[in-house]
Amino acid sequence: MRAVGFWTALGACVLLASAARADEGLWTFENFPAAKVRAAYGVDITPEWLARVQGAAVRLSVGCSASEVSAGGLLLTNDHCVSDCVQAFSTPVHDIPKDGFLAATLAEERTCPQMEADVLLQTTDVTARMTSAGAGLAGEALVKARDAASSEIARQGCGADRRLHCQVVSLYQGGQYRLYKYRRYADVRLVFSPGDQAAFFGGDPDNFNFPRFDLDCAFLRLYEDGKPVATPGHLRFRPRPIAAGEPVLAAGNPGGTFREDTVAQLETQRDVALPVGLAQLSELRGRMIRFGEESAEHERLIDEPLMDLENDFKVVSGRLTALDDPAFMAAKRAEEADLKTRAQAKLGAGFGDPWAAMAKVQASLAALYIPYRQLDGGPIDSSLFNYARGLVRAAAERQKPSGDRLPGYGDGQLPRLEKQLLDPQPVEPALEQLTLEFWLSKSRELLTADDPDTRLLLGNESPEALSARLVATTTLGDPAVRKALWNGGAAAIEASDDPLIRFMVKIDPEARRLRAAYEDQVTGPATRASEQIAQARFAVLGDSVYPDGTFTLRLSYGAVDGWTWRGKTVPPFTTFAGLYDRATGAPPFDLDPRWIAARPKLDPTMIFNLSTTDDIIGGNSGSPLLDAKGDVIGAVFDGNILSLGGDFGYDGAVNRTVALSAQAIDAALRKVYGADALARELVAD
Repeated sequence: MRAVGFWTALGACVLLASAARADEGLWTFENFPAAKVRAAYGVDITPEWLARVQGAAVRLSVGCSASEVSAGGLLLTNDHCVSDCVQAFSTPVHDIPKDGFLAATLAEERTCPQMEADVLLQTTDVTARMTSAGAGLAGEALVKARDAASSEIARQGCGADRRLHCQVVSLYQGGQYRLYKYRRYADVRLVFSPGDQAAFFGGDPDNFNFPRFDLDCAFLRLYEDGKPVATPGHLRFRPRPIAAGEPVLAAGNPGGTFREDTVAQLETQRDVALPVGLAQLSELRGRMIRFGEESAEHERLIDEPLMDLENDFKVVSGRLTALDDPAFMAAKRAEEADLKTRAQAKLGAGFGDPWAAMAKVQASLAALYIPYRQLDGGPIDSSLFNYARGLVRAAAERQKPSGDRLPGYGDGQLPRLEKQLLDPQPVEPALEQLTLEFWLSKSRELLTADDPDTRLLLGNESPEALSARLVATTTLGDPAVRKALWNGGAAAIEASDDPLIRFMVKIDPEARRLRAAYEDQVTGPATRASEQIAQARFAVLGDSVYPDGTFTLRLSYGAVDGWTWRGKTVPPFTTFAGLYDRATGAPPFDLDPRWIAARPKLDPTMIFNLSTTDDIIGGNSGSPLLDAKGDVIGAVFDGNILSLGGDFGYDGAVNRTVALSAQAIDAALRKVYGADALARELVAD
């Protein structure tokens, strides 16, 4: 349903007068507005406070956040962040997504395939080095020069130490570049998952909604050299009551946002990118539902992928709703005009018009978008395709100097890529064929049947026949085969007769050509324009602004609060009593039998889920909800439906974070799951 009233309200407040509004901001730790928080909430966020939280905040490679919560490497995150892990362990006999998982001993903790954890050690300003790279260059040449500089800076930052991970991050859309240096953990093991009925109670109807009644938590453990990692600087887990109005903070890794985008960029998202994405997600969801109806085994296989698809569909739909609202876009235009006028007054007529330059780029983006998306982007969530592309490209790129390689293939990135490609992971042929067939079919539809790229993809075969042949005959599901191809490099790829490898060798040159054209006509010119716009923003606003999300560590602040919408006030808390009242016995509002049995043991008035005014976005899932002392009093797991436009703006009146209370986690571990040892570890010190 289109939330016209919400976006009209947001449009009225989005004008950029001087700085971020109350409770707004995805703040970097080096530029956190401590004075503003002290004035608003009486909370003193000291450099020591920030250092302690930074040292225990964790970024998971699956696109989520977490926190260290015991001295023995225990991590708290969301259950939906470990969905791929639990699905990897699931079998027809032991359906872990349904049954949940509890390791009674360290020996029973299971390594999550392809998952890594990063703890931020430090950031360093490398703006001068990055902006000087490619001086006087444009288009693809600029992009390559910047990529080379980024790779070299990262190499120098981490050296050959595989325990470290370095990356150069563009902040303020090119206004600042920082080197992020992380402690890398490549062995992350599952300790506890409550099962979908508890973690995702209410299913898709409740997703991005509130009131909520979800135990969306999971526990992982960091390992190194086969032993749990010692984490003496962990955050304190405090299962205590939470008060309405209490100041709270969220430390996590918000993903990419577009709040600094120009109006022209937003219009391209609205008119080009989002409609295509929404249509494909919708149709793939339908195909997956049909697939699940074919058998009980198919229903088990789609459990996690379908939840991800439905989540993504709501996210993209919410973004499109925001950009479709005339009042919101009018406010964005007024904001942009105000910034432009003030910047030109400060910087002079010689500053130029980077907004016009950015608008010019959009025509090239629209022309290239579909072929670039389909060939270089590939299918949605196909493990076999990703294995083939990663192996083929790695073989080619590793023959080049590190700085000349594609992003993600430099020496510093190879350990992570190697893990993603070689970790043992179940491959489900029927599900793989569904996703490959859908991608090939949509490529033919969008590119048209007579397009050379369509002929390159399909030859004389149909999407159905080609996908069936590739999946039935490839051996890339075997990690030993992938390891041999990785170790053998270009010679092994050239000699391989695996049909999916040969398919990738055939299409990859065209995908690379499209990528190069995109970099030359879109990325390069947009980089120059966005850097100029960032200069304008700094000139007008100084350092009182925060950068768009980049899946790097940020700190948000706010208070426990509900909201009023269309005349209805939504309280900030739900309780265990509300969970049992909400249960109907029919999916998705049916209770796990363990929760039915535990009802007499639970305090019906205990806070289960809560809403806060913290500014979050995708990637913040699993972020610790912190009190003024920096103690963990909950885990962030969602936002309300009105926050779905948070990619483009924040409205403190109605945007809400949704979190699970630490009290509820503690009670569930002890009284529902019999996980007393885990509960004791959480509060041991």
